[in-house]
Amino acid sequence: MIRVLLVDDQELVRSGLRGILRSRFGFEIVGECSDGSQARSAVRQCNPDVVLMDVRMPTVDGVTATKQLHAEAPMTPILALTTFDDDEALAGMLRAGAAGFVLKGVPAEELQRAVRVVAEGGAWLDPGVTRRVLDVYRAAPAASTEPDRRVALARLTDREREVLTLIGAGHTNAEIARKLFVGEGTVKTHINHTFSKLDLRDRAAAVIFAYENDLVRGGYSPESEST
Repeated sequence: MIRVLLVDDQELVRSGLRGILRSRFGFEIVGECSDGSQARSAVRQCNPDVVLMDVRMPTVDGVTATKQLHAEAPMTPILALTTFDDDEALAGMLRAGAAGFVLKGVPAEELQRAVRVVAEGGAWLDPGVTRRVLDVYRAAPAASTEPDRRVALARLTDREREVLTLIGAGHTNAEIARKLFVGEGTVKTHINHTFSKLDLRDRAAAVIFAYENDLVRGGYSPESEST
């Protein structure tokens, strides 16, 4: 079971999410919050595998709540959920440490897939708005380490570059392992080395880096895992 914490100010939305993320599909809703101000205590109490975080909330919004959670519980992945095609807000969620975002109204199977991918340590960026959101993200002032990252990219081994490209294309560790015919432990080792060399803090940052450096042609495109 994938343990999910819902953070959304609308009861109707949370009710719908409960219907989609049911135990018969491999999910357990371990807690619910009606505002971002409740998220930190709920994570401490419920220990979820994934936090499904609304972007727009009246008291503490998703960006602020994500910053707080990422600082306190960096190993708990956060998936942003929004009805708005608000590129700046979604870019803000990525900067705050979210593992990705999905739009409300997507098919149930896509939402389930997004939660699974994030729970497995992957990143999920809704393909319908990813290019626009990443363009907004790129428009922010460049970090002082960015030129060093471009130099570091040239120092990656061929296999590390291959793994980074597959991360940028939206693949999970398990999918990468199958594609490269190696174990997941080997994939994790390559990822750790790559993140260290490029000073990347998380999976979403790796997707953005791959996109910015043209490792993924046409941008991010999560693929469905065959069953």
